[in-house]
Amino acid sequence: MTDPLLDVRDLVVRYGPVTAVDGVSFTLAAGETLALNGPSGCGKSSTALAVLQLPRPAAGEVHFEGRELTSLTERELRPLRPRMQPVFQDPYGSLSPRHRIRDAIAEPLKVQGRWHPADGPARVAELLDRVGLDPAYGDRRPHELSGGQCQRAGIARALASEPRLLVLDEPVSSLDPSVRAGVLNLLADLQDDLGLGYLFICHDRAVVRHFADRVVEMREGRVGVTSG
Repeated sequence: MTDPLLDVRDLVVRYGPVTAVDGVSFTLAAGETLALNGPSGCGKSSTALAVLQLPRPAAGEVHFEGRELTSLTERELRPLRPRMQPVFQDPYGSLSPRHRIRDAIAEPLKVQGRWHPADGPARVAELLDRVGLDPAYGDRRPHELSGGQCQRAGIARALASEPRLLVLDEPVSSLDPSVRAGVLNLLADLQDDLGLGYLFICHDRAVVRHFADRVVEMREGRVGVTSG
């Protein structure tokens, strides 16, 4: 049996005296979508951020591609971070309003030392095309795009790092239903093409049933029922 892409064991997250996540465990395979479902305040987003080590959990283990992350120093984590990318709920808040879309997508490449002036612009255009946006949209700023277009740009930015895992925190909850379907279809196509694992945080049961391979129900920081 192939080892899971992500293996979370007995995760605990605390904010001061408040325990937001209390002993959560689950696994996620490459090419699989695992949804964390539950009401607001149940610990879904806190779990997602702890998987990304933002912040570090108070206890438990997070194994990603066979490496246990919680014991690593920030320096040791740095080369792994590009392989675990978030996509957030607010498509506008995740992109700097001052930067053009092409610069936002290029930024991870530059930070990671993978930007080449000769072919970098073509790579940005390729990523925009990959998420269903005309490369000309790279000249625009976030406020010049619709919510769905901006979320697609955010996904392109995440893909620039060539991740294996996307942590999708309510990525379609702020979008109109017709736009939501298009973004979910895009994510499904990208998963089929790239073999990505998705940790999908969502409160909408209908969306979860349509999109996820397995569902972990959360209540008050704990895991309730897992279904597949």
